[in-house]
Amino acid sequence: MASPRDPYNWSLTRRQLCGVTTAVAPVTTVEDVTVIATESLSKRFPRVTALDRLTMDIGPGVTGLVGANGAGKSTMIKILLGLSPATEGRAEVLGLDVATDGGAIRERVGYMPEHDCLPPDVSATEFVVHMARMSGLPPAAARERTADTLRHVGLYEERYRPIGGYSTGMKQRVKLAQALVHDPQLVFLDEPTNGLDPVGRDDMLGLIRRIHTDFGISVLVTSHLLGELERTCDHVVVIDGGKLLRSSSTTDFTQTTTTLAVEVTDTDRHPDGTRAVREALHARGVEVLEAGSALPGSGHILLLTAQGEETYDVVRDTVADLGLGLVRMEQRRHHISEVFKDDRQTEAQQPKEAVSHGN
Repeated sequence: MASPRDPYNWSLTRRQLCGVTTAVAPVTTVEDVTVIATESLSKRFPRVTALDRLTMDIGPGVTGLVGANGAGKSTMIKILLGLSPATEGRAEVLGLDVATDGGAIRERVGYMPEHDCLPPDVSATEFVVHMARMSGLPPAAARERTADTLRHVGLYEERYRPIGGYSTGMKQRVKLAQALVHDPQLVFLDEPTNGLDPVGRDDMLGLIRRIHTDFGISVLVTSHLLGELERTCDHVVVIDGGKLLRSSSTTDFTQTTTTLAVEVTDTDRHPDGTRAVREALHARGVEVLEAGSALPGSGHILLLTAQGEETYDVVRDTVADLGLGLVRMEQRRHHISEVFKDDRQTEAQQPKEAVSHGN
């Protein structure tokens, strides 16, 4: 007889595919709890230390784990899934100890591996249904969940084609679908934008964001590209050489600056409206900075230093006097890459200062 938590009387099966043992059981929603916690977590190999006394707490939402290739991101995911033992320290996922509760963790967590490990001669539907069945879903529920998940990731129309004929972007969506099909509480996405063109990258980032906003599933996504995480994540954890470099909310990383970003339209009288505004503002004593390459369409955006509220009035009056349209005028926010550029410059200066003090 099925229990209230097990209405289908599921028999959980555990099998290996893509290097991960998967299983599933009904679970409750995670709210206002620590999703991932590590304490002095270390992983050492004979010639390299992949993780070095890493301590962090990650809550619900979309969290980015960023670091250069070889920084220890994939190693940490394997430890959190209970697939690789830590050399020392401890870690918990959804309140479960990775050293003793690996199977229970994998029941509640979805995993999208970095590397391509998809069978080329089966369709997306066949593969995702298979993964759902291995996670313990009964046949009818597995087919229903597969159709819903493939629709969510944008593969519904292509779901019966062999995976071998898919583009890189479509294969990434299949890997995402199999991580979501059993309705996990948490998903680990290892470099999900690898190999994608800019459009495919933006689409994937949008899907990742909706995993949490639409379904309430927490996400840990790894990347070596700071800009991706800036647009997608609530929280960013940065590791370098296996050590925790910084852990903070994206809002803290990208706090506002005194720089104004101004965008205007062109007119027949002023075919280059940006240049006209720059020259007019310069004549009025407003400091105009070089256009920032990190901003989309930066060639048509003026960056200027706001000395106070009067700067807004000067910009408004200047644009009106020129007969141009003001598209936007807003305080610019830091980009995460700029924060770390400043941090590295500070760190590089500290040894020099110590030497000079020693002299």
